Amino acid sequence: MNRLLILGTALAALFVAPALAQQPTKLLNASYDVSRELFVAENEAFVKQHPGVSVDQSHAGTSKQARSIVEGLEADVVTFNQSTDIDFLAKNGFVAKDWTKAFANNASPFYSFPSFLVRAGNPKNIKDWSDLARDDVHAVFPNPKTSGNARYTYLAAYAWANEAYKGDQEKIEAYITKIFNNVPVFDTGGRAATTTFVERETGDVLITFEAETRGIVKQYGKDKVESVIPSVSLLAEFPVAVVDKVAKKHGTEALAKSYLEFLYTEEGQRIAAQFGHRVHNEKVAAEFKDQFPVIRLVNVDDVFGGWGKIQSEHFASGGTLDKLYGSR
Repeated sequence: MNRLLILGTALAALFVAPALAQQPTKLLNASYDVSRELFVAENEAFVKQHPGVSVDQSHAGTSKQARSIVEGLEADVVTFNQSTDIDFLAKNGFVAKDWTKAFANNASPFYSFPSFLVRAGNPKNIKDWSDLARDDVHAVFPNPKTSGNARYTYLAAYAWANEAYKGDQEKIEAYITKIFNNVPVFDTGGRAATTTFVERETGDVLITFEAETRGIVKQYGKDKVESVIPSVSLLAEFPVAVVDKVAKKHGTEALAKSYLEFLYTEEGQRIAAQFGHRVHNEKVAAEFKDQFPVIRLVNVDDVFGGWGKIQSEHFASGGTLDKLYGSR
């Protein structure tokens, strides 16, 4: 009887072991350019809860990432900083068309906004968006053609100008053109722009997400750079999605969903807040309240009529961005 039991157990193991071996244990997350440190921490925490699982990262401007996925980059999930790039994936059959309904807050686990980073002591006295058009101020931000980060900068500056100039289109466009003309170099992504500003000491002010400015100050010290919060900025959501076409191929649908759900957990939200992101979880937000200055945020729906309208009027070929960026 014992021999039969042992033999039966061994035979069962032969069938179970291959089944276990076939379970997907690896994910690729394609993310935006300045999210490296954030997702190193998020991934470590997620993997601790899922022994045997690994999460690889790919980082670049989200528009570039979206194109790369369509062209063959086999990312199971995306954690982007611009919804239009996930819409692009949806239009190409890689992501569900109703992807914003898959997770809470329009599939955005945390948020930020374009903010300023200046030299220590703020020698140029840069305080708000109006200062970016001064002749003596050279702003640094990446190429809005390749970077979602830079597109938010463009939209935030446009939103400020729309208020300041009471909708006068000629004055708004002159202001944006002036800013573009004052940029000494357009890098392809946000992290490269940070390197240009901080390490190459080019320019007077870096415009990037508040989360990035907080990380830079922590890394380089207040004796080198300091953060400046403008009077108003544009809400920047960080949408996420399962790349269904790839996940189905890899058999990682459940694991990919679990990974993105982790970003909404208390632990995932706390990690995001530690890396300078503003979070939706009320408990975690209350814990970090003193670290985040109050700012008035406007959103794309109120100012621009939504992302669909932005895409057709500003970012489509021949749109407003082409007109103003091309005139720099």
